[in-house]
Amino acid sequence: MSKEKISFVYTTYIVSTPEKVFEAITRPELARRYWAHENVSDWKPGSSWQHVRANDQRTVELVGEVVESTPPARLVITWANASQADDPDSYSRVTFEIAEYDNMVRLTVTHDELEAGSGMANGVTKGWPVVLSSLKSFLETGSGIDVYAKPKSG
Repeated sequence: MSKEKISFVYTTYIVSTPEKVFEAITRPELARRYWAHENVSDWKPGSSWQHVRANDQRTVELVGEVVESTPPARLVITWANASQADDPDSYSRVTFEIAEYDNMVRLTVTHDELEAGSGMANGVTKGWPVVLSSLKSFLETGSGIDVYAKPKSG
């Protein structure tokens, strides 16, 4: 019996251009400024990609394959923890859809094929909102937010 799969969808509106949003996702030197990681690939369908922590250790944390790349409108990648790269069942899929809206962009990120209740599903439902908020702040103000911030106690 196969395990239940779920999807996580997040949409945000960013005062920017489709080209700048696509570049912020795919160019390592931009991604590190709002995500604290670099997305490294040539972004051609069939190519591998790596999510590399932007620090001295340069740890590869996530891996996958580029499924579809249609700049600046759409990017589809597979997604797995680097430690589970050899397990085909560990992969989920992320789709970035970028649409122009007057002087802004609607960015919809769909992370699907997630195993319900898994650590990955739990992580992405908490992670995507802060990462995409940081992306929005970065593109609109030039500064991302602290993606590792914790709630204040009190």
